[in-house]
Amino acid sequence: MATGPRLLIIDDEPDASECLRLLVEPRGYRVRTAETAAEARQVLRAWQPEMVLMDLFLPDADGLDLLREFKDASPECQIIMVTGCSSVAKAVEAMRSGALTFIEKPVEPEIVLAMLEKAGGKVGWSASNRRLKKESRGDATFASIVAQSDSMRRLFHVIRMVAPTDASVLILGENGTGKELVASAIHEHSPRKDRPFIKINCAAIPGELMESELFGHKRGSFTGAISDKVGLMEMADGGSLLLDEIAEMPAALQAKLLRVLQEREFRQVGGHRSIRPNFRLICATNVNVDTALAEGRLREDLYFRVNTIAITIPPLRERPEDIPLLSEFFLEKFRAKHQRSVDGIDREALSMLVRHHWPGNVRELEHVIERAVIVSAGAQVGVTDLPATVKSTPRLATSSGFAIPPDCTLAEIEKLAILQTLDRTSGNKQKAAHILGMYRPTLYNKLRKYSLSDPNI
Repeated sequence: MATGPRLLIIDDEPDASECLRLLVEPRGYRVRTAETAAEARQVLRAWQPEMVLMDLFLPDADGLDLLREFKDASPECQIIMVTGCSSVAKAVEAMRSGALTFIEKPVEPEIVLAMLEKAGGKVGWSASNRRLKKESRGDATFASIVAQSDSMRRLFHVIRMVAPTDASVLILGENGTGKELVASAIHEHSPRKDRPFIKINCAAIPGELMESELFGHKRGSFTGAISDKVGLMEMADGGSLLLDEIAEMPAALQAKLLRVLQEREFRQVGGHRSIRPNFRLICATNVNVDTALAEGRLREDLYFRVNTIAITIPPLRERPEDIPLLSEFFLEKFRAKHQRSVDGIDREALSMLVRHHWPGNVRELEHVIERAVIVSAGAQVGVTDLPATVKSTPRLATSSGFAIPPDCTLAEIEKLAILQTLDRTSGNKQKAAHILGMYRPTLYNKLRKYSLSDPNI
């Protein structure tokens, strides 16, 4: 018997619903179908589906009206709209009304499965986050971000202050630190939270297609433009637009983006009508901004335009106190996803997780915990369930000249490590930051925090 997410398929064509059911049921989804809005309402009340695959056109109701009913009754239900090419404008309106995304007909099986997997991730994340909010002490969660360290609490405070405004935000941080989660938290705590949150990864789209993705295009404007396309900027109207890895955007397009931000209007590729979207811009990058500016990868004028507020996410290695909480969060998430009976992490395995360097940050920890949950044969995750990269992390040793006095707090140990590293590098902060595995600005912040104005003390 399937134990996966509850999925409701709404389509007035029984054959189409049956094909979708046969596609997804072998993958664990629990499926029910409805041919009309009236039937769908009954299923919603009696079964409470977690995910819905809904045709935009139904015989007894407008799909947009039914979408809004479902979101009002069950805000966390993830709804995917299915639409024909001629109804793209309505599909955009569906996203503004709370739909996760939309799929154009004819439906491709790979696209359906990918969208359902995305929706399923949001369903599992919401369930685990609700549990943590009930069980954890203090401010251990903020939106979808799980943390309890002082540095992350300060970041939560900044989000609370910034979110209600329309100021442009630049999120800085290494890969895997959760830049998209921070962007989502800003959107979810803003007056625009009920409007679309549109995301685009500038590094994942070829430069020649980026302009069409952002601004849209008219049919026939270039080879392959077989129909009109609504751009992501227009789709974000009233909501927020995240440009992830903005330093990877082609220079020519950066200039066009700057013009849009200055004039607040643009034209589609091949279009003649000016479009004036109202969106809040959030940008993110994992590169060193000073280096990107010096190398010309990021325009200086664009940088100052998007950098009204800068938020830097500390890497996981700089906040080890978050590792146990995150590990428990991911354990719960993947225990439910993979239907495993693992109910904890033993002390030795947790100790290894805490002292690992985590070059891949929170994303790496997530993958490590998922692997451990899958391969574990016991009631708890043990050392043998961890990958070799984690098990090979050396323990802090005193033979190298780094000695930890007894009864030290974590902050005192960090201060001692900084002092001894600076001593070994003869006060060279850049080299010390490299050895300690942190950005140089982060080292400067810690020097101020510990009142180490003279590193050679």
